Amino acid sequence: MTKICVLFHSGYGHTQRLAETIVESLAEQAEVTAIAISQDGEISDAHWQALDDSDGILFGSPTYMGSVSWQFKRVADASSGRWMMQNWKDKLAGGFTNSASMNGDKSSTLAYLHTFAMQHGMLWVGTALPAANTKAAQRNDVNYLGAFSGLMAQSPADASADEAPLPGDLETAKLFAARFVAQCQRLA
Repeated sequence: MTKICVLFHSGYGHTQRLAETIVESLAEQAEVTAIAISQDGEISDAHWQALDDSDGILFGSPTYMGSVSWQFKRVADASSGRWMMQNWKDKLAGGFTNSASMNGDKSSTLAYLHTFAMQHGMLWVGTALPAANTKAAQRNDVNYLGAFSGLMAQSPADASADEAPLPGDLETAKLFAARFVAQCQRLA
């Protein structure tokens, strides 16, 4: 069975909610390991091994000041030994992020995640979802934020993780997860 890891950090619970939605969707067709990066920027040795053993990794971080959180960056920097050994070469990768504002420079975070995956020799999977970009588009439409390089979601700064991300962003997460697992299976 396809093995997929979802490696993420969440500061306020919104990115965790996205990760949980992705994990639920992936679990229908793959063996999934959810790896939440601690608030100290750490993961366990067992989690490192799961990442090494996976067929694909989805990376997730909130967008803080136009990039990933320091906790995510700490784990990324700690992966340098795996980079030297090429442990993640040719695995599939994808990314997701959330921020409080509609734009929030989320594209910078996805670009960081993409570059990180490319450094590891991974193969990137985008959303392949059409954008909701007509006059009839509503905020809860799939891919309302128009992201193609990875999953973007928006959660108001004063919303709890129970209130946000909105249903359209969560549905986008499910469709992105379905595409990712399908590509992992196709490559296998």
